[in-house]
Amino acid sequence: MDIKDFIEKFAEQFDDTPIENLTAEVRFKELDEWSSLIALSVIAMADEEYNVTLVATDIRNSETIEDLFNAVQSKL
Repeated sequence: MDIKDFIEKFAEQFDDTPIENLTAEVRFKELDEWSSLIALSVIAMADEEYNVTLVATDIRNSETIEDLFNAVQSKL
């Protein structure tokens, strides 16, 4: 798993946010489209794609997309 692949899968959870706007440094909670439903979609994506169980605390403790990537990677 690499960060580029993770960002592509993360971007698929959004309808209106172009992937070009998403980098490892982006503070995802500041995105206009971010919501609790997207958070649930990200949790489901981590489970489906990486067989990793993210919990609400993982998302709450993450500020950037890279933080989320590291949370997933730490559970592999």
